[in-house]
Amino acid sequence: MTTPDRFAAGALDLGQLAAQPEPAAGADTAAFFTVTEANLEDLARRSMQVPVIILIGTDRAPESVQLRADFQELSAGQRQFLVGYVDADRSPAIAQALGVHALPSVIALAGGRPLADFQGGQPRENLQQWIGAILQAVEGKLEGLPAEEGEDEPAEDPRLTAALDKLNAGDFDGAIAVYDEILAEGNDPEIRQARATAVLLRRSGQEQPEEFAAADREVISGDPEAAFSRLIDLVRTTAGEERDAAKARLIELFGLFENSDPRVKSARTALASALY
Repeated sequence: MTTPDRFAAGALDLGQLAAQPEPAAGADTAAFFTVTEANLEDLARRSMQVPVIILIGTDRAPESVQLRADFQELSAGQRQFLVGYVDADRSPAIAQALGVHALPSVIALAGGRPLADFQGGQPRENLQQWIGAILQAVEGKLEGLPAEEGEDEPAEDPRLTAALDKLNAGDFDGAIAVYDEILAEGNDPEIRQARATAVLLRRSGQEQPEEFAAADREVISGDPEAAFSRLIDLVRTTAGEERDAAKARLIELFGLFENSDPRVKSARTALASALY
């Protein structure tokens, strides 16, 4: 079993293959696939993106069948490398083009060139180590596979839909309870901001100091800078509990936005100046 730095090129003219036109967008990038005359030219091109491991085997050899099963399992559910299977009985010309002299044989391509190879069966643990060495050897040197067209996005938590329905119905307490349930499972900045928004909406119908109510209205209307400025002025011109309340309300409004928001950064600087 050769390591990535000790492989001699075989008979396949990889440079010629790599010079072919790029595959069309959305072309098949299944982690495990069968190599045929139709997709043979894609091997070198795909290896410019991620390592492509080619297994040349036969159903007549038990070690070949086992290698195929192991590679299928090891490649499933990941996009760091691809595995192409050549059935030497069905596609002898491809096996010959790859310079194979024994079955099963395995060749790894990366960057359009052979990188490592071995012949015969190998324990699964050895395969994992071999693949790991290949991935380490090419780290940061290849393009990576493009995002798949129509790739599934993580399913949205149905509780978020329930919370939105409650907000639309004016049930702010119910929405806040849903957000609290989600936050109890782990801190999520987006959920925390959604909860803060629900609190603000609930407060809009409650009695509160006029300056606080005005700041809430300014945030809701899309002018948070005016709200921040209003409350900073209140911090600057008041003292004691009134000043503490204005500061607490301002910090609460900061929670509606990302910490990196330039408006928040500027307001925090102004607050520090008002306090000290």
